[in-house]
Amino acid sequence: MKKHKILIIGAGGQLGTELTQGLWNLYGKENVIATDIKDPQGILSQGNFEILDALKQKQLFDFIKKNSITQIYHLAAVLSATGEKNPKFAWNLNMDSLIHVLDAAVEFKLDRVYWPSSIAAFGPTTPKLNTPQHTVMDPTTIYGISKFAGERWCDWYFRNKGVDVRSLRYPGLIGYKSKPGGGTTDYAVDIYFKAITDKKYECFLKEDTYLPMMYMDDAVKATLDIMEAPKEKVKVRSSYNIAAMSFCPAEIAAEIRKHIPEFTISYNPDFRQSIADSWPKSIDDSAARKDWGWQPAFALASMTEDILQNLPALLADEVEK
Repeated sequence: MKKHKILIIGAGGQLGTELTQGLWNLYGKENVIATDIKDPQGILSQGNFEILDALKQKQLFDFIKKNSITQIYHLAAVLSATGEKNPKFAWNLNMDSLIHVLDAAVEFKLDRVYWPSSIAAFGPTTPKLNTPQHTVMDPTTIYGISKFAGERWCDWYFRNKGVDVRSLRYPGLIGYKSKPGGGTTDYAVDIYFKAITDKKYECFLKEDTYLPMMYMDDAVKATLDIMEAPKEKVKVRSSYNIAAMSFCPAEIAAEIRKHIPEFTISYNPDFRQSIADSWPKSIDDSAARKDWGWQPAFALASMTEDILQNLPALLADEVEK
């Protein structure tokens, strides 16, 4: 395997925490530098970690040069619900940091770059069922607008500058190793925490709101798979659709009750409902399956069982600390 020196930007987020561990396992801790604008929490403190602000271009360039970086995973972003509260900051962070990373890829001839997109890049007139790889995209949130714009920038840098940039349109991501980060699909993370600690949950979406979802293990696998794929197999340079499962709050609650019978759920929809209503209900990811062999491993039942087996010990450790 070619020797790489990997930089992760935004490693402290929900995806970044678990992706960092996946990269450690693949390349070794000595070859992976996790960064964020905040001090490391939990498992991130067990490997190479430094403070880095990707909005400061000179600081980013100096860091890449000093550490002989060959690949960047650029995960830093303001998510959908949080972004609506501070739209100009969300736009600046999401877009300027991406441009800085893409310019760095040109300047330092990086081997490849990873940047995540999202189903938020779709919009209210996008086909809701089996949303195609290439379709109408009219996002209504600042997060979605920035992801759509970012996809076009990635494609442009590939075509015009030769940057080997790769991307996935994540559905809602569900993990238990870090707390939710301000996304509209975060109910599907928080509900497991509340099921264990409170045996009840008040959901900010309607009970029949279907959204595409994915267990974090599958999201990490998909990310590593596309980055490890031979260049000629990556045929979409904007961002690939990927999918695993679709469900609504009532269905995830029913699945939890199979393990915690006393669990109850109530519904109090807020501003996030309109965001969810603008997104697809299910995704066609046949291009990713055909081009580089994407295949998810978890469905709702197996994901719920895995989380409820492992989360109690994690929560107990936090209490002890």
